[in-house]
Amino acid sequence: MQGAVAIVLAAGSGERLGKDRPKAFVELAGRPLLAYAAAAALRCPGISSIVVAAPPGGEDLAHAIVEPLGAHAVVTGGVTRRGSVRAALEAVPADVAAIVCHDAARPFATSELFARVLEALEGADGVVPVVAVSDTVKRVEAGLVLRAEPREGLALAQTPQAFLAPALREAHERAERDGAEVTDDAAALERAGFRVRTVPGEPGNFKITTADDLGRADVIASELARG
Repeated sequence: MQGAVAIVLAAGSGERLGKDRPKAFVELAGRPLLAYAAAAALRCPGISSIVVAAPPGGEDLAHAIVEPLGAHAVVTGGVTRRGSVRAALEAVPADVAAIVCHDAARPFATSELFARVLEALEGADGVVPVVAVSDTVKRVEAGLVLRAEPREGLALAQTPQAFLAPALREAHERAERDGAEVTDDAAALERAGFRVRTVPGEPGNFKITTADDLGRADVIASELARG
């Protein structure tokens, strides 16, 4: 599928990282997280441009980071994920058939993964990459284990996630109307009754949330930079 637009969600504050800047602007091996995510999206032949949902006040910096990489637009992100996606959708041309949503906090997603989710849209409304749950899962309440949960049928969702543009727009319109917050965009489609397919994700495509995640990612990025 050609001509898709990628929305790169970069409006998170990143307070748990303990840094003095929004998460998307924190550097790994001298490059901001946003640069890694944007570059991977724009290397995918099926993606023609990106829309960055930047943190309020960080629009100019976001533009400076992605301007050398390729065609893009920058919008002011919202307080919630739903708000950021809705703002970004306003900048996506109405005739675009497919949209890919990706978290700037996942800097190691490959362009091949972007291509994989787009290719799998044939016959589905959305596609989410997943990885298997390898650890034992416990149901916990008030610090006590209630029981172990079976892992069969469970998977961990990643981004980038690909969607037919009309389905993504409708799902977010419904979520906004219902006041429903979602942790990823596939969940918005799921609650609206759309068909969401899975494809294999990438074990290295982890999300940077904590300072430990950042330290691990910096080691990986430094190794990649050395070639």
